[in-house]
Amino acid sequence: MEKISHIGIVEDIKGQAVQVRIQQASACDLCHAKSICSSADTKEKIVEVRAAEGSVSVGDKVMVEGAASMGMKAVFLAYVLPLILLILVMVLCLTLIAPGNEVVAALVSLGILLPYAVLLYLLKDKLSKKFRFEIRSLMNDIELR
Repeated sequence: MEKISHIGIVEDIKGQAVQVRIQQASACDLCHAKSICSSADTKEKIVEVRAAEGSVSVGDKVMVEGAASMGMKAVFLAYVLPLILLILVMVLCLTLIAPGNEVVAALVSLGILLPYAVLLYLLKDKLSKKFRFEIRSLMNDIELR
């Protein structure tokens, strides 16, 4: 199974919820010209991962891993499905609700994204169960060498 992995630092621990700061690099991270390129960017992200209590401590260097298929599901939910909704509602508005009125069709199709975002927010607990990350301490790996 293909995995996505990031090295991070444990920022905070609340029970089994571990907050890890990871450095998210752009796809051109390996390019030799990234230092002079304005499109190369890195962002720090805080991700919450479930871990057994006492398995990591604040400040530990850890590896956060998840299945690559989760990335595809996230892209589908964040980009593909909203685009499909936008186009579908636009076509329905132009043919059924307001034929020939592009402004109304555009506003209605953009308006459908708000309930979609609210729905995603309401389903965040259910979605968080599907998007599971594993955490592995790198401090022990360093000690073993």
